[in-house]
Amino acid sequence: MLVDPANLTAADHLDAAREMAVSNRPFLAYLLAEEAARLTADPPTAAAIRAAFPDPSLTREETD
Repeated sequence: MLVDPANLTAADHLDAAREMAVSNRPFLAYLLAEEAARLTADPPTAAAIRAAFPDPSLTREETD
């Protein structure tokens, strides 16, 4: 079943972000969390969402 992305809520995006984090897909989790935060009207809640899913490119450790 296809879903119109315009009908997705912040909770939908946050649920998907959690699924991607569990699936070891941190960048997708980050992108979905950013959209959830954007759709959240309460600034402290949006900040908490962003803090829970930091940008993986900023936290990634380089290895040789």
